[in-house]
Amino acid sequence: MFGLIIVALVGTNPVAKFETTMGTFTAEIYLDRVPRTASNFIDLANSGFYDGLHFHRVISGFMNQFGCPHSKDPKSTRAGTGGPPDGTFKNLATGETEQRSNGGNILDENISKDSNKPGTLSMANTGRPNSGGSQFFLNVGDNAFLDWFSGGQSKHPVFGAIVEGMDVVKAISQVKTVRDNPVEPIKMVSLTVSGLPGKDEL
Repeated sequence: MFGLIIVALVGTNPVAKFETTMGTFTAEIYLDRVPRTASNFIDLANSGFYDGLHFHRVISGFMNQFGCPHSKDPKSTRAGTGGPPDGTFKNLATGETEQRSNGGNILDENISKDSNKPGTLSMANTGRPNSGGSQFFLNVGDNAFLDWFSGGQSKHPVFGAIVEGMDVVKAISQVKTVRDNPVEPIKMVSLTVSGLPGKDEL
């Protein structure tokens, strides 16, 4: 029954399963809306890139940030500054080869007007164009001011939404922190994506 519920909610888009030391949540990944951004995330997830990393920045009522390779050490002062290796990955919607360059960054994909509402997944970046790589954040609050189409300085494209386990996401955002870093480390035990094009569905 669980699988049937997920399929009904997300249609034909892939589903990511996030298993953390604080619980599990799942998210629809918007391969149909932002194929480059979604494919980048899926490639990193299914290669094991995210496994063993920690949430390095959480702010109650705002968001939880994750995906920096330096966060394998949960107390690293470099957490939040890293990205994946340069290289290539396949765009799962178009079949084209996409590039990661200049520190593992991908080209911005500001094409779908999905707002940074509670429960959405959004790309982190340095504030400069084409500076997103492996880091992303889970919106806990309504952060429409971060929308790429808001007219403001921040431009963070949404690439997914939580479909199960939002209580876990909120709980992560409310832990005790020092300089926004969780006092008790929160590790990503496993992050995998299923329901991919050409693969068996959930």
